[in-house]
Amino acid sequence: MGSNPLTASGVAEHVLVCLSPSPTNRKIIDAASNLAHAFQAQFTALYVSKSQEDSLPPKEQKRLQNNTRYAEDKGATIATVVGDNISLQIAEYARVSGVTKIVIGRSNTSRYRFWQPQTVTEQLISNVPNIDIFIIPDSKTNIKESRRRRLTQQITATWKELLVTAGILIIMTGLGLCFSWLGFTESNIITVYILGVLLNAILTRSHICSLISSLFSVLLFNFFFTEPRLTLHAAEPGYPVTFVIMLLAALLTGSLAYRLKENALESARSAFRTKVLFDTNSLLQKSRSYDDVLQVIANQVILLLDMDVIIYPVKDKILGPGYVYAKDAEGDSELSIDPSETQVVQWVLKNKKRAGATTKVFPNAKNLYLAIRINGMVYGIMGVHVGKKALSSFEYSILLSILGEGALALENLDNEKAKEEATLIAENEKLRANLLRTISHDLRTPLTSISGNASNLCNHYDILDDETKKQMYSDIYSDSEWLIRLVENLLSVTRIENGEMQLNKVLDNFEDVVVEALKHIDRNKSDHEIKVCTPKEIIIANMDARLITQVIINIINNAIKYTPVGSTIEIKYGYEGNMICVRISDNGPGMDDKAKEHAFDMFFTGQNKIADSRRSMGIGLALCKSVVEAHGGSISVTDNDPSGCVFTFYLERGDVSINE
Repeated sequence: MGSNPLTASGVAEHVLVCLSPSPTNRKIIDAASNLAHAFQAQFTALYVSKSQEDSLPPKEQKRLQNNTRYAEDKGATIATVVGDNISLQIAEYARVSGVTKIVIGRSNTSRYRFWQPQTVTEQLISNVPNIDIFIIPDSKTNIKESRRRRLTQQITATWKELLVTAGILIIMTGLGLCFSWLGFTESNIITVYILGVLLNAILTRSHICSLISSLFSVLLFNFFFTEPRLTLHAAEPGYPVTFVIMLLAALLTGSLAYRLKENALESARSAFRTKVLFDTNSLLQKSRSYDDVLQVIANQVILLLDMDVIIYPVKDKILGPGYVYAKDAEGDSELSIDPSETQVVQWVLKNKKRAGATTKVFPNAKNLYLAIRINGMVYGIMGVHVGKKALSSFEYSILLSILGEGALALENLDNEKAKEEATLIAENEKLRANLLRTISHDLRTPLTSISGNASNLCNHYDILDDETKKQMYSDIYSDSEWLIRLVENLLSVTRIENGEMQLNKVLDNFEDVVVEALKHIDRNKSDHEIKVCTPKEIIIANMDARLITQVIINIINNAIKYTPVGSTIEIKYGYEGNMICVRISDNGPGMDDKAKEHAFDMFFTGQNKIADSRRSMGIGLALCKSVVEAHGGSISVTDNDPSGCVFTFYLERGDVSINE
């Protein structure tokens, strides 16, 4: 649908439609859907759950569920609030959610009692004067029918409730007779009967039971405890007033107890809903992978419905294999991967709507299937083993909230992944740019030297003396060797980090490696003093001698480049436990702490002036780290005392058996 347009005040449009069990509620939903589509607005369907919701006739409950699902199919986000004052609940939700337009139905009937308060629509207009309200006429016949059914449901009592009422009256009468025999006053006995009315309101659901309890409490009190006893006559002239007050007190007490019980039930349900959604949100925030999020969604739905769940993940719009989440800890489930259900799952994926059991689409399916989706993107399909019983509006509302939270978490994971990939691409581009810039800069000096010397030799060969020619040949050779080492280092570190280089590890004498490395170090080695402290025992290492030779060459060349003429470079090596420790130190100016932290990073160069005026590409030490770690060792740089640096790396010790 795209981004929501803004109103004149700069607020995005948000259309709210009110749900009800009315058969004509679909007309209201259609009007709200068209309005939301016209304004490209956010669309929400709200149901205000009153305490009488559970007592709705099965037919009305089913109609409410169908209306709720119809609104969902129209693209609405389903929300449920609890409260007796419908207009106030709608108004508060509209304010909190930033609703700009409300679509609600109104009956064509007028108030049939002069003392009856304003209708819900009139109250809503008074509560939210700044929000546009669109009123769609509702059916007069259906409203009356709904009222009659609700009234019938409230006054109809079951035989069990009537027996409970009769039992409480008998017990309270017996208790009153005991109090009378003990000499208690009539006020105490009246309190006993009021207590009975309270208990009856708590233990029964029908208002008729409360009325029977109140009325018979007065009659029984009159029959057993007023003079003349065992008759319904009253000798005292004030008794009729007492009876009326007692009846009113009993009726009021019973009504308050009944309402308190219903409010407590609704509060418990609201608390449960809040806890489930809070726990879901908390668990999803800790999830760091796609599978973790699906596991949280499944566990929370199982906790809510106590039903087995199956989830088909969807990645890149491709349906993956389903996975069953069982409600039993042992893993036993009534669900199974049924190939015949695949058609239903594919339909839900394509249409992004519910289907399966208890719906009109594939009603013979074993499970109810819903899409885990947000902003038009489907991340998975959930199947719930509901059987033939439809979910209540309360359960369905929480289920949709859990799926919405899960879809949001999956969207956030995708966004984080995309952000990481974008960051990685940016870093790679930066690395590539640095590489090209560094190579072009660092290759220019030796190539210019080689080209210049070769040009002089070609053009002035006859007039140059032998000493000058020899120096030019030496410079060309030295610069070409430097270029070869640079290219070899670059290729080697690339191969190791890509996993393409195979180590040829064998047992070898470490002294031979040091001697070989000293033959290939920088041409300026004559300007430095290089000491090798060779231990008395033979040091055998398990290594690729060619690569370790390159490590030693790179570290020594690094020391030559960053230390002044006349500096001393010392090489020490020997056994330390099961490892071989190699230390290459110098007495130059050393590194600051920041430079030591990045010494082994690719393309990092220090700030010290290089002896031969060439820049270092920062590849040599990065290669050293890659090679040493590929051998299962470690490398570090520390300060030398009193000045300079010490490069230390460890290799696996190689023990030679007697047979060898």
